[in-house]
Amino acid sequence: MSLVINIYYTGKDGSARKFAEEMVSKGIVDLIRAEEGNERYEYFFPMEDPETVILIDKWKNQEALDLHHKSDMMKQIAELRNKYGLRMKVEQFTELSK
Repeated sequence: MSLVINIYYTGKDGSARKFAEEMVSKGIVDLIRAEEGNERYEYFFPMEDPETVILIDKWKNQEALDLHHKSDMMKQIAELRNKYGLRMKVEQFTELSK
């Protein structure tokens, strides 16, 4: 059973989109996608909320997610989140079947 995490990054004046763009341009997204146990890492932009970016993050299991949370990339993500002054809302789900 995979874990699916939705992270809503919300800022002002397009900062959430700039955060996502910098995550991609710095190669952080590619590194996360290459991590053992990562099954999905994609950003989406809600039509009705231009100040929010949604990350859908999917992991094989809790152990893979825990290892990701201990990785150096988490520090980089936190630094960028602070740089852009973003607020976060996190939802976690368990995939019941594939």
